[in-house]
Amino acid sequence: MRSELSEVSEGSAETAGAVTARPANRWLAATRPQFLTITVVAVLVGLAGAAASSAPFDGARAALTLLGALLAHAGANLVNDFHDRDADAANPDGLHPFTGGSRMIQRGLFEARTIAAYGYALLAATAALGVVLAAGRPQLWGVGAVGLLLAIAYSAPPLRLSARGVGEAVIAAAWLLVTVGADVAQRGAWSPVPVIAGLPLALLVAAILLANGYPDRRADAASGKRTIVVRLGTRRAARAYLGLIGAAGLWLAGAVAAGALPAGALAGLLPLVMSLDAARRLRRHRDGDPAESLLPAIRATIAAAHLHGLLVAGALLLAG
Repeated sequence: MRSELSEVSEGSAETAGAVTARPANRWLAATRPQFLTITVVAVLVGLAGAAASSAPFDGARAALTLLGALLAHAGANLVNDFHDRDADAANPDGLHPFTGGSRMIQRGLFEARTIAAYGYALLAATAALGVVLAAGRPQLWGVGAVGLLLAIAYSAPPLRLSARGVGEAVIAAAWLLVTVGADVAQRGAWSPVPVIAGLPLALLVAAILLANGYPDRRADAASGKRTIVVRLGTRRAARAYLGLIGAAGLWLAGAVAAGALPAGALAGLLPLVMSLDAARRLRRHRDGDPAESLLPAIRATIAAAHLHGLLVAGALLLAG
């Protein structure tokens, strides 16, 4: 089993190497595009929430909102790669492309300062788009400012929130802001809808970060990163994971029962079966087990978050 899983991991690394061999693709691969799709899902939930409330749809605003959210996520990934470069270099257990960063710096494909400049340039472009979107939508100034602050403070000193055991909370807040921002950009006003619809997705995205912390825990501990998995250990961290997905499911069911979301949104509970299986796998993981044995749990966690968000967005659109 270990050899089979190792072959999967090595195959992923070889594929990534082939992709990044061409200069143009290196710039894209450095942003970790495999993770950007969850941001697309969060934007769709926000847009669907506005549509469900009969807000007029503005295609240009929707496109700019999506572009801004993707640039922010990509920029945050690059800033994270820069500030975590030493920990990632000393991480023998990272499961590329899921954990351990893009490894562009470690493989010598980019200088560290280039990755930093690239990341902050994308965040600056996000801010410029935010200025455009905020015309007639003054609420977006606050959403954008907090979002950019979290994108930087998550990895960069002096706050370096990801190393203080609050990374999951920051990620949940950031993805909730994506949904709220997408809704406000269309609606032009505050509404509880994107918060109610987006919170379960935000919690499931936080669960992705928690699960990804398992294979990185030794390198994180050695570098002083006190993530939840480092602080709690693997067994108690699995309970924290279960708490995240349990809270997501209870919130969604309660929102439907209260009439705040359409009944069809209950379909968003179905992918949580995969999350429960991932929780079982994480609970059984021991320190001596190979890192590759975590791949099924990580993949299930990522898939569950995507499917949940798409199902909730679809239910909102149908209700609208």
